[in-house]
Amino acid sequence: MSSRFKCLSIHYKICSAFVLLLLVAASSSAQVVKDYDPSIQRTTQLQYFKPIEPHLFSGDGMPYYHNGTFYLYWLLDEGHHAGLDGLGGHQWALSTTTDLVHWEHHPVALGIDNEAWEKSICTGSVIAANDQFYAFYATRVKDENGVHEQLSYAVSKDGGYTYEKQLPNPFYLAPEECISRDFRDPKVFKGEDGQFHLFVSGNLKEPAISGFGGYLVHLVSTDLKNWEEVESPLRGQQGTPECADYFKWNDWYYLLYSIAGHTHYVMAKAPYGPWIYPESQALIAHFECVYKTAEFKGGRRIAVAYSPYRADDRDDGDRIWGGTILFREVYQEPDGTLATKFLPEVLPASSPMAMPQIKTSSPSIVAITDGRVDITAAGEVGVAEVNDLPDNYRISMRIEPDGNYEELGLFLRATDKRTSGYRLALNPNHETVLMHNTSIDAVKGLDEPILLDVIVYEDFFDVSVNNKRTVVNRLPEQKGNNLFFYVKNGNAAIRDVKIEKIANLNNPNL
Repeated sequence: MSSRFKCLSIHYKICSAFVLLLLVAASSSAQVVKDYDPSIQRTTQLQYFKPIEPHLFSGDGMPYYHNGTFYLYWLLDEGHHAGLDGLGGHQWALSTTTDLVHWEHHPVALGIDNEAWEKSICTGSVIAANDQFYAFYATRVKDENGVHEQLSYAVSKDGGYTYEKQLPNPFYLAPEECISRDFRDPKVFKGEDGQFHLFVSGNLKEPAISGFGGYLVHLVSTDLKNWEEVESPLRGQQGTPECADYFKWNDWYYLLYSIAGHTHYVMAKAPYGPWIYPESQALIAHFECVYKTAEFKGGRRIAVAYSPYRADDRDDGDRIWGGTILFREVYQEPDGTLATKFLPEVLPASSPMAMPQIKTSSPSIVAITDGRVDITAAGEVGVAEVNDLPDNYRISMRIEPDGNYEELGLFLRATDKRTSGYRLALNPNHETVLMHNTSIDAVKGLDEPILLDVIVYEDFFDVSVNNKRTVVNRLPEQKGNNLFFYVKNGNAAIRDVKIEKIANLNNPNL
């Protein structure tokens, strides 16, 4: 047992009486979710899922795959991080599946037992070992010196459905050089060396240069109980690298981490680097926060994030913590870089509908023949339109550029040309895809034939480009039922247009 572990054992005994006193003095205004009902949640089409209770939301996802079951632990949120004096009040909810289509929701797997001390059960990870499951997480606490995060763990003897917290709790405090408020999100895995490892989010008090103190604390253990710190695999980040994920896939090792909700990844041929930072960061998108992944049968890998709500339910509102679960399927390109696409098993069900008429007011530059749209718009913009679309729909098409162009795309939920809706713009020269006011970059292949797939559902505008890159935005204000195709400063053919209606999952009659 390390000296640090012994100190924590003594620390726990000294604090026990104090914790009991805190329990008695707990504020009556403390809020921990007690009314989540897993039995009333939808069990299919889990893309964009949140609890049906209006005041509850989904936060960080923590997927894990074991013996044919995909476990999705996720942070249960009330009030967008407002619980327990704004410190979160989060607990681990659990949803499971064996086929990604049919899901079962379970009671809270890892909850808050002591509201006076446990201000939040933060993001973590699980591992199956020794015929039981181990959950590692950070407990957010508050004392006279401020807010801190400390490592805790719990054990499940029923296959990962319910957990019992273990002593000492906490079992590890932030290293002296690390800011104790930024010590969370442990990722546990078993290394090729036979040891267990934890990557823990950290931030240095005294970085080499101000603002670049983010790093991962690296702990190792042989028994999942006694831990020692070794060399960090990642340093010098501009912000705390949150919610780390780590895995080997074929010949590559991958390390994922999130800065301000944006999920970066690096890759290497050796377990802990030297790392390569790919140009195309397929997991970075403003409304796809803190991706973590898990393998699935057939060599697949599933990524889970949450898509945050917008403040004041406005198109220009900032992201606010908590929202809905968002899935992607991740796959490897031949060079080892990662790509993303829609996960078909969880998408909202869609049904065929008669193809609406495509029209244009500019026949000299827009030709429409048997559903194919040819736009010749050198030096101007060519536009075609479709009217009277359902509120929720999925549209896909093949776009064939003829030479370079400035940009092309769609206007979605448009009312008319004056209220033109939300612009989806593909720009080959900047290698960007813009969905109204959020974008992704380093999108290759926009000067070649493009497969474009778009889901318009409630306030979600979810876009897949060539089954390689995805971006979602949340836009609640405009409600028009028209759509415009457009090409600016270039020529392109739009063909194989397919539109399907999506029923509202909360009200199928809409």
